[in-house]
Amino acid sequence: MRSRELLDKLISYPTVSRDSNLELIAFIQQHLSTLGYPSELVHNEEKTKANLYSVIGPADKPGVMLSGHTDVVPVEGQNWSTDPFTLRESNDLLFGRGTCDMKGFIACALAMVETLDKSKLATPLHLAFSYDEEIGCIGVRRLLENLKHSNFPPRYCIVGEPTLMQPVIAHKGKTAARAHCHGVECHSSLAPQSVNAIYLASELISKIQQKQRQIIENGTHDRDYDISHTTLHVGKIAGGIALNIVPNYCAFEFEIRNLPTDDPKAILDDIQLAANEIAAPFLESHPGAKIEIELTNEYPALNTSTESDIVEFIKQLTGANSFGKIAFGTEGGLFSRELGVETIVLGPGSIEQAHKPDEYIAIDQLGRCDAFLQRLKDALYQPVTTTN
Repeated sequence: MRSRELLDKLISYPTVSRDSNLELIAFIQQHLSTLGYPSELVHNEEKTKANLYSVIGPADKPGVMLSGHTDVVPVEGQNWSTDPFTLRESNDLLFGRGTCDMKGFIACALAMVETLDKSKLATPLHLAFSYDEEIGCIGVRRLLENLKHSNFPPRYCIVGEPTLMQPVIAHKGKTAARAHCHGVECHSSLAPQSVNAIYLASELISKIQQKQRQIIENGTHDRDYDISHTTLHVGKIAGGIALNIVPNYCAFEFEIRNLPTDDPKAILDDIQLAANEIAAPFLESHPGAKIEIELTNEYPALNTSTESDIVEFIKQLTGANSFGKIAFGTEGGLFSRELGVETIVLGPGSIEQAHKPDEYIAIDQLGRCDAFLQRLKDALYQPVTTTN
């Protein structure tokens, strides 16, 4: 299986988000060049990472894009049975960091490209492989800026995140923020004369919990998701210097994962209002007391209509009669929002295996993805028509 051979190579590059992905990108670029296909790189400011973008086939019409990220999450602190960056096969499973999330899809895409007959392509194939997706879809934003100026951006986008090869039309958005809680320090024996920043933080966290309960009880629910409502989550907190000092600073990080129909900005505004109310009683006696909320990252939800052309296109390729929704996010929401590209998520492997020690993908899943991409290839030999 050619996709398995390519996955073996891709896994050998330890492209953890904090590190460079340039060696892996160079391998992919050389792979495409050997086949006679051009590609361009879109680097980060430091030139330590790059997106790769390639258009294969006629350049004067919109095509179908396969999108995937090249970075993986760290392995430190996880109990792996073997080297996470050496592919291991056991019981028809392939183990290694990134096997399902999501180098398996990239390997299948590169294997399919080897079988293309460029002279037959009536519709172009676009490849978009990005960096730093795992930390908030960072890298692909630079690629998007380039594509905004393209005369023929892609018509459709297939994001190859692991969905067990079940087509997905929607996912939640994410807004990440940091609350900076500023108090006034003093000796702990005089604590009532100061403002404890950790108390400010704990009060705001309590308000966030209350907001979550309100959403659960009175907010929008979509039962097609595993978690049917928008979620709020506090994941990290730090504050204080010593037990005998009332802390003057505490910070915590939180996120909103919103249904496509919910507005995360409105939720964030409510949290900022609560922060202002918590700090208000101290403003006269301690003007330095305040809570500031910093937006650190966001990406939009994906909400592709069941009436869209790409749904009919994917139905023809897969025979699927139903399309799912997922809680985790992808760059698909950005392609949809920024470029208006009709997007679905469809890829091999299960998200349940992602980010864990001994991450794996079933060989059968690679085979199913290979078969799907071969059908896609055949479809590209004909003009991709639209009904809207």
